[in-house]
Amino acid sequence: MPNLDKFDIAILRCLQEDARATNVEIAEKVNLSPSPCLRRIRNLEKSGVLRGYRADIDRKEVGLGLTVFVELKVGHHSRENSEAQQKALLAIPEIVSCFLISGTADFLAEVVVEDLSAYERLLTETLLTLPEVTDIRSNFAIRTMKTGGRLKLPEPK
Repeated sequence: MPNLDKFDIAILRCLQEDARATNVEIAEKVNLSPSPCLRRIRNLEKSGVLRGYRADIDRKEVGLGLTVFVELKVGHHSRENSEAQQKALLAIPEIVSCFLISGTADFLAEVVVEDLSAYERLLTETLLTLPEVTDIRSNFAIRTMKTGGRLKLPEPK
């Protein structure tokens, strides 16, 4: 992990607030001149701290009205099986986030689809066909209160 100073943290906070802010706007907010600010942003990108820039899209406004949290349990635990499962899950576009977890399931996936019929198709045609999956449990979101929240960044050292 790179050693982040107060300027790096301030830049990250600015970008979380508005990823479309210009370098000049960010530099002004963090009290740097534009050239060193841009250099720091490029270093944050190169180091992997800053992974990308995204649009925050309202799911319902684009016709994606159903969010499902899917727990998947696999039968045989091995490094190869885990890697194959991860690769298969990452290839499914309806899965917007996915975690390897401990507990009663092995993977937790956040699925976003149009409606219950679309989820049924995804479940029967894709998720249930994944190799080594022995159990799937679906939890349906009733109301979305927060998505894409900003990270509570640590205070610089």
